[in-house]
Amino acid sequence: MDPIRNPYAPGAGQRPPELAGRDRELQQFEVTLERVAAGRPERSMVLSGLRGVGKTVLLNALRGQAVRRAWGTGKIEARPDQSVRIPVAQAVHAAVREVAHRHRDPDRVDEVAGVLKSFALTTTLDDRRAAARAGRRWTPPVDVTAAKGRADSGDLELDLVELFTDVATLAGDLGVGVALFVDEMQDAATAELAALCGACHEISQQGAPLIVVGAGLPHLPVALAASKSYAERLFRYVSVDRLPREMADRAWTVPAGSEGVEFEQEALDELYRLTDGYPYFVQAYGKVTWDAAVGSPVRAADVHAAAPDAEAELAVGFFGARYERATPAERDYMSAMADLGAEHGDAAVATSDIARHLGRKPQSLSPARDGLIKKGLVYAAERGSVAFTVPHFGRFLRSR
Repeated sequence: MDPIRNPYAPGAGQRPPELAGRDRELQQFEVTLERVAAGRPERSMVLSGLRGVGKTVLLNALRGQAVRRAWGTGKIEARPDQSVRIPVAQAVHAAVREVAHRHRDPDRVDEVAGVLKSFALTTTLDDRRAAARAGRRWTPPVDVTAAKGRADSGDLELDLVELFTDVATLAGDLGVGVALFVDEMQDAATAELAALCGACHEISQQGAPLIVVGAGLPHLPVALAASKSYAERLFRYVSVDRLPREMADRAWTVPAGSEGVEFEQEALDELYRLTDGYPYFVQAYGKVTWDAAVGSPVRAADVHAAAPDAEAELAVGFFGARYERATPAERDYMSAMADLGAEHGDAAVATSDIARHLGRKPQSLSPARDGLIKKGLVYAAERGSVAFTVPHFGRFLRSR
């Protein structure tokens, strides 16, 4: 079939043509936006799940909902080697811009911009250097004088509370709110997670129209709870998982139907067997199957013909790139996880079992384990066990 008309979109954070299986989350967020704008109490939100399940896609879709309701929005991606202060300042600046042009009091807008500039300027030299290395400007482009005595204490939690309060008030004047979206939230330092939680808690108690929506790996809820004991009650936690069969079929058939193409049932059966409903795999296999198919309807034989191409592409771009980031010791650790997980569908593996498998003492493997966690390749599923952050990664390692 014509590859130019191929409707599937495998890509990091790239929205698929049919966002299947996320209707409930989208509907709930509409309610959240309405309640917050009306001054009613509502919790911020945290999305968590494995890589490739569509967390970033959903995060962007939620932001789109806020934009359509004329909210001020901004988005950051947390990084393990960088403070969140400068990224937050830039994201909040974007949100202020989105509401400022509709505000009737330019002096009030300038006051808030001054507080924002003050918040951004309160950075350490290390923060500035890290921002420069990441290609970020360390001061927001606002042509106002920095406010004094507001959001400039150096205490991140206190400064966030003051910044969020002023920005939320600005948006509230227009009957809307502000939403800050934080991707890869688990990569923020524990102290900064605590500061974000503390600021969200205070803003929520004030009833101010500002919410934070975070997204991260499965251990993000645990990391938040470790930073602040009340975090488990502060957010509404949403587990983003693979698609059930009906939704996976919809992700294949609806885009194809818009191009006048149908699928045989056997083809859909085989696609689901290969992908397990993981959204990234759904798009990847859908794309190569379209290109391999002779015409409509798409047959199981087309899926079989295309599968090696999908596997090869995933082996390089999705799995291989992550594997290459690991040191030899970390690769040995992951190989042991894959071997032990073969009989249990790559579920969590006890760290003590990994040590026995490698003939090593558990303490000697801590550097490899910690390195893999920092690189986002594994996560602590529960105390004393680890699991891959990437679906089918164990299968990939066993095939090498």
